[in-house]
Order: sequence, then C-alpha cells, then structure tokens
Amino acid sequence: MSVLNALPLAVIACSSAQAPAPAAPGGAVRWPPIVDSHVHLVYAGAGIADQLAAHGVLAVVDLAEPERALGAPEPIAEIAAGPMLTHRGGYPLDAWGQDGYGVGCDDAACVARTIDRLAGEGAGVIKVALDDDGLDPLLLPVAVAAAHAHHLKVAVHALSDASAARAAAAGVDILAHTPVEPLAPATVAAWRGRAVISTLAAFGARPSAIANLRALRAAGVTVLYGTDLGNLQVDGPSPDEVDALRKAGLDDAAITAAMTTTPIAFWKLDLAGSYLELDRDPTRDAGALLHPRSVHGRARVR
Repeated sequence: MSVLNALPLAVIACSSAQAPAPAAPGGAVRWPPIVDSHVHLVYAGAGIADQLAAHGVLAVVDLAEPERALGAPEPIAEIAAGPMLTHRGGYPLDAWGQDGYGVGCDDAACVARTIDRLAGEGAGVIKVALDDDGLDPLLLPVAVAAAHAHHLKVAVHALSDASAARAAAAGVDILAHTPVEPLAPATVAAWRGRAVISTLAAFGARPSAIANLRALRAAGVTVLYGTDLGNLQVDGPSPDEVDALRKAGLDDAAITAAMTTTPIAFWKLDLAGSYLELDRDPTRDAGALLHPRSVHGRARVR
C-alpha cells in the first residue's frame, strides 16, 4: 500500500460533509479518508501518524496529549485537546497519564484559567475526566461554559451511568467513550442530539457497552468511530472496532459513515483532494475500508 500524490489537507472553521468521489479507473471506488475520533498520538509512540496515514486514517482527534505537544506538526490532520482536566492527582495522572496527559484542578478559577490557556495554545476540543477519580462534578458546568466561550466542544470520559447523566445535564457535547455501565433510559434520552465516540474494542467490546451504543444511536445520538489508540494498539483502522460496531446494530453504510463522512462533518474537516481508492463500495461492505487499494493525500495542518 502506498500514500500517493501529496495533497493539501486542512482543518477549517466551517465545512459540510464531503460527498463520496466517483468511481476510479480500474474498478476502484474513491471514498473520503478515515477519521479516528479518539487517539493519543504521543502516548502511542513516534511514527504512529505515518502508519495511520499509510492505512487511510488521514485525520484524528487527540483526546489527551501533553500540553507541550499542542501545535506540533503531524503528517495527518489533528484536532487536539491537550491534557484532560481532572482533579489534582486524579485520572489519568494516577494511571497511564503521569507525563502530562492530565492537568489537575480543584477550583473553578483553575478550570477556567486552564481552558483559556489551552484554547490559546491551539486546543481544538476540551477533554474532561469524570467518574470517581476525575474532575469534581460541581466544576463540570464551569468547564463547559469556559470551553463553549471559546467555541470548543467538550468531550467527557464518563464510563458510568451517573457520570454520563451529569455530563448531559452540564451541557457536555461528546461522550469520549461508549459508557460500559448500563445506561438508564433517562440518561440515553438526555444525550439525544449529541455525540458518542465508540471505542468499544478498547474495553473488550463488553455486551453492556454494545447495548449502550445501540440504545444511544436509536435515541438520535451521533456515532463517531474511535479506537482509543495508545491505550489500544492499532496502526490503522481497527477490524475489532468494526466488528463491535456491527454487533451494536450498525450496518455497512452506518459503519462507513461513522468512520468517514459523519466525523468529517461533525469536526468540520476539509479533506478536499484526499481520498481512498477501495476495491469495493464500503456502504455495502465496510471491510473495504480496512485495506485501501491506495491512499491519496497527506496533511500538515499547523
């Protein structure tokens, strides 16, 4: 597989969903690139962005990287959160994220100041850790207000029903993971019109999470494909995630949308001139996205 014809790729302020390109010569189908809406590039290690690009993932959303990495050039389009907000010593600082993947705040002034700083350094989304070891839930509305003042979406690490319900009530925009604890019908309904990033395989594709994603989608929640790259080691589109999405009730067309056209529209990405050449129509067989015939387009967005 090769990455051909280096073409400009950019993240812009406004864009509509990119329509599939026409059929390519030789029977191939041209399709928009894959977007992974939950990665940790720095944590995954050097060279991972080039590997993603070679396999057709030309845009990512990094939902926790050290602050020092904000603004660093990458060979693919990247929307980055910088460190996720938590309490002092909380998750992920007490786990895998000790080297700057989180920032601890215990009061409203710290939360607002931190988000103002991250926005000024180029963050394109804000990530908040919740659950038992994350940010004090009473500070979550402060974080949402501060992020929205900068026109930034807020993604929340909320694996429990209680945390997902609190996040919805506070106006959070995105569930960074499909929660693994069974969600109450009221919690599911509260997320209508917002978004969830799948990351099912990263948690072992638990039946409870699969059931949650099925319910959220049925309630009108936008599903975005994401792998949690770094915590889950993949160097391209994840067959395990595709299988889990299928178990959650998404057909080939819905899986393809969650991996390509839906996140392109949701994150306002302009991938004009960049595309995959596939052996077959992915809306009839999403497995075509796992092994592109060729990948056209590279990106340096900063």
